[in-house]
Amino acid sequence: MSRRPASAAARESRPCSVPSNERAPLNLGRLWDVLAILIIAFAAWKLLIAPRSFAPPVHPAPHAVYPLLAGGTFRVADQRGHVVFLDFFATWCEPCKIELPLVESWRHAHRDAILVPVDVGESRAAVSAFARRYALANVALDLNDSAPALFGVQGLPTIVAIDASGKIRAKWEGLNPAIGLALSNAQSHLSQ
Repeated sequence: MSRRPASAAARESRPCSVPSNERAPLNLGRLWDVLAILIIAFAAWKLLIAPRSFAPPVHPAPHAVYPLLAGGTFRVADQRGHVVFLDFFATWCEPCKIELPLVESWRHAHRDAILVPVDVGESRAAVSAFARRYALANVALDLNDSAPALFGVQGLPTIVAIDASGKIRAKWEGLNPAIGLALSNAQSHLSQ
């Protein structure tokens, strides 16, 4: 029977460790996988969970009256019996410039929907040029900047959904690339 020196036996019983100057390489594939999962989870939350869990309390829509860019007046109270979407925007708002074409495209596909873009706090001349550039129809003017107080608009763009009985049922704040899906879901749900 051979005997090993005590120091050799001690070395064999210790766990093997990587020397401090030799670190394992960072696995970028795993990092991309985690990032992709986070993005998918955020998108699912934004589309499926957030609209239900953070929906505003149901309360009557204010009797707001706005002049229309093309002439005439838009009265929220006159829309009873119809689902109405108010799309609050401003010409200086970069996210609005991205979302407005998406909303207009949805409106063209849903001719029976009442969707009113409402410019918040700007002059008729500025809004007129902007509406022509983005092919906006039925534009209303919130010349007195009353949207924050009346509809709780805290940022732009904001879309408010009003049901046929005149109650605010949904609100989407900020840029939402899937706004068409949200509007379609709200229209089908609120029209029942």
